[in-house]
Amino acid sequence: MKKILGTVLSVCAVLALIALSVLSGGEPLSELQLSTLRILLIVCGASAAYCFVVGELTRNYSQMDKLWSLLPIAYLWIIAARDGGRPRLLLYALIVTAWGIRLTVNFARKGAYRLRFWEGNEDYRWAIVRQHPVFRRGILWTLFNLLFISLYQNLLVLAITLPALACMGSDKPLGSLDAAAIVLSLAFLILETVSDEYQWRFHEKKKALMKDGKPLSALPAPYDLGFNTTGPWGVMRHPNYLGEQGLWISLYLFAMGAGAAERGLLHPTLAGPLLLILLFMGSSTLGESISSSKYPRYRDYMAQVSKYLPLRRFRP
Repeated sequence: MKKILGTVLSVCAVLALIALSVLSGGEPLSELQLSTLRILLIVCGASAAYCFVVGELTRNYSQMDKLWSLLPIAYLWIIAARDGGRPRLLLYALIVTAWGIRLTVNFARKGAYRLRFWEGNEDYRWAIVRQHPVFRRGILWTLFNLLFISLYQNLLVLAITLPALACMGSDKPLGSLDAAAIVLSLAFLILETVSDEYQWRFHEKKKALMKDGKPLSALPAPYDLGFNTTGPWGVMRHPNYLGEQGLWISLYLFAMGAGAAERGLLHPTLAGPLLLILLFMGSSTLGESISSSKYPRYRDYMAQVSKYLPLRRFRP
């Protein structure tokens, strides 16, 4: 309950900061931005309705998980096309497309996608969340599916792309902030890609070693731990999360380069990347509680290795 309350308060704090930014001199949206936002909201609303209805009918609640990597690509190309193909938004859209392809491929090889799009493997964490006592009444899980899985997550995915909306109509030439956005976002994208590859190879090898029914304790190191400590995972507990959060914060620099910097750092479109950070705070806590219950040495790993800063390598 304390964690839930803390998350709610954090979300409220972010929204309050953004509201203060708007009230302290934020410029109104142009007609082009407003009409584009309407289109994006229609797509977002249709996606939320699809996720809720299909999730309830199939009992597979990973519908939004499958769309998470696809919707930002659509949003960015809608914005870039309606802006007339200016270089800043074309670069923005290309980076987000590369990000989306990486995430889609990584999720696809876990069996998430099928020809019948509503089928595929559900993220294992939803089954664990459903077992929580608060969701034993079916109506509460249905509300959770509606409000958080379907509605909130769709709005969040839209929100993280809205710095691109702030770039629309800007005639400012590409500058140092745009260069920083490109370099940093690509660096974080590479970190995500490398981290995912190490994670995938570790768990595929572990599964292959356990095919004969061997227990974890009989496997060779480092597979006997059960969790990955190879590559970036040996010095950070969540290098993929660091890459994800860092990428979207870096892309916000495009909005600053387009002129948002003239109105201060707290441009309203910063809300999306900040709320994404809060989502990953909750997701990492859930993931680590699951790993701690499955693997005896995971708490040692948590004690030695920072979430995001590569300060110390794990020593089994």
